Amino acid sequence: MPQRNNGLEEKALRLIMESENGILQCEMWKRLGLSSREGSRLAQRLEEKGEIERDRVLYEGRWTYKLNSKRRHVSLASIKDSPCLRCDDIDRCFEGGERSPISCEYLTRWIMENSGERRRG
Repeated sequence: MPQRNNGLEEKALRLIMESENGILQCEMWKRLGLSSREGSRLAQRLEEKGEIERDRVLYEGRWTYKLNSKRRHVSLASIKDSPCLRCDDIDRCFEGGERSPISCEYLTRWIMENSGERRRG
């Protein structure tokens, strides 16, 4: 039974991630062929695991939740300006190595400069 739940959770999460502006909880459970009770419990589990955010909204005169994924699709564009991609020491850079991403001032600066843009976007 846990395997079924994990598969269902992954399907739900994929559906939520594919929805650009989130998806209504009632739409999610309908698309997955679940009852409203099953859909509600599934959304609550995903929220408790920190995978999604549930925002209460009024839709067609009824309260429901809009579900938004906390996961984001990753693309090469997200790291295209990373200093690591043009670093001469990349082959010696690893935790405990001659160079380390943990203590790299260039990487740290790049992350700090770009983290605000990613949160707002």
